[in-house]
Amino acid sequence: MDFLDAYEQWADAHAFFDTTLIPRPADGQDPLARQTTAWENRLAGAPNGHLLRDNALFRALSGEGKLHLLHVTHALEEISEHGTLYPSGGCLVGSVYCAPLTAAGQGFRMHNLGEYILTKEAPAFAAKASASRRAPTPLIFEVTLPPQAYRGLAGVDYLRLGTIHLQIYSRLEYLLSKAERHQLRETIVSRIKNSTAFLALAAAVASQGATIQPESFLRLLDETIPRLPILGYVYFEALAEYLMLHSTTPGTRERAEHGEFDNWLYKDMLFASFPDMAGKFDLAKFRPSPTGLAALLGRIDPHLDVRHARGYLAERISHLVASRLFTPGQFPEAWHRTRWEFDSLSTQLGPLLGHLIHRELRTFGRYPDFYFYFDQHKALQAWNYWNHMDIITPFNGTIPKGEIGINPAYPDLAYRVWRAEQDDAGCLHRAEELDLTIAPRLVDIKYTLMRNNQWTAPAPATARRERTQSR
Repeated sequence: MDFLDAYEQWADAHAFFDTTLIPRPADGQDPLARQTTAWENRLAGAPNGHLLRDNALFRALSGEGKLHLLHVTHALEEISEHGTLYPSGGCLVGSVYCAPLTAAGQGFRMHNLGEYILTKEAPAFAAKASASRRAPTPLIFEVTLPPQAYRGLAGVDYLRLGTIHLQIYSRLEYLLSKAERHQLRETIVSRIKNSTAFLALAAAVASQGATIQPESFLRLLDETIPRLPILGYVYFEALAEYLMLHSTTPGTRERAEHGEFDNWLYKDMLFASFPDMAGKFDLAKFRPSPTGLAALLGRIDPHLDVRHARGYLAERISHLVASRLFTPGQFPEAWHRTRWEFDSLSTQLGPLLGHLIHRELRTFGRYPDFYFYFDQHKALQAWNYWNHMDIITPFNGTIPKGEIGINPAYPDLAYRVWRAEQDDAGCLHRAEELDLTIAPRLVDIKYTLMRNNQWTAPAPATARRERTQSR
């Protein structure tokens, strides 16, 4: 693959929030173009839809000078001993996972995402982990934005990474034996073949406007998630999106006044329905019971219209499946004529194959020993694209929740870091400056605290690296 191909793939994996305001030419080859525009308007018209364009995260990214971010870790002692902080994979691909901070007097006000992680999620994980697990420590990063830094709003959308996953596997598949490659391909094809009913239904809803019963759709989705675990991620993002856009609780309104989507909604929803998810965030197992959805939403916001939510989810998930898991412009016209072969499916369902392979490799045969290199390869490509674009702080572009990272490979990355302390009003203050280097090398997945929204990167025992970045 040459640079241009890789560049285009990574460009397509990003959501450019500022350019959506620019009229786009009609794309006659994209059957979802009209629906995509309709969804953009529908999301913007939701009660909290204005936050899609005007929010605290975007204000911070488009600012000048210095950017202040919160990172939470359980391993400050180990990190300080070796002097190195490693980024992690997950939704931000290869970044140091952070949340924005806003100056407030002599300290900093936390974005509600960072506040939840520091005060609820991280302590819950520590309580369940080994006795040696320490209390979470907040770190304040001060990142200097040079004049050439990208001022646009390009967020990486991990649901769009399927094609990239497939491309990376095609490069690394010979780490597996011939028998293992055959077994993996057969496993993936079988998963898709036995999920045809759901895929065909989602495609019909998205591309043909087919009418469905939301309850039936959600039941079929629930049955299909174990075979296509990427659907757990799609379901989670759609439900989180619905909650953040449509909730009108006092807490949600207060956070909206600060320009923030309410992350506590989906966090509480997730841990209420899956209490073991703290510290793991394995969204492949996200399967809220279709019959229990009303009770689940009622616990989060009793004023939500459950009937409206079911209809929204059925339509939104159909659109996301069609636009994220199918090859653009490719919809099987006759599913019963499908050739159930890996190479044939890659033409129409390449992104889905990529997501399934990426997930399968975590537990497949000997490949978990190589999995680190798969994600490291992906991170190298992302860093190359971000450096080409001068993106210093990538963010999660599924929806601007507040998840923001630090690009560890940016040339002459200028930053400072402090251990922080929280005052009685909840603000953070710089307590002790730390001599830490952000290294452009992923921490092994076994050292990470979370699988998909990894926000801490304990440093394994490696030799200390001297900092070369400018201050």
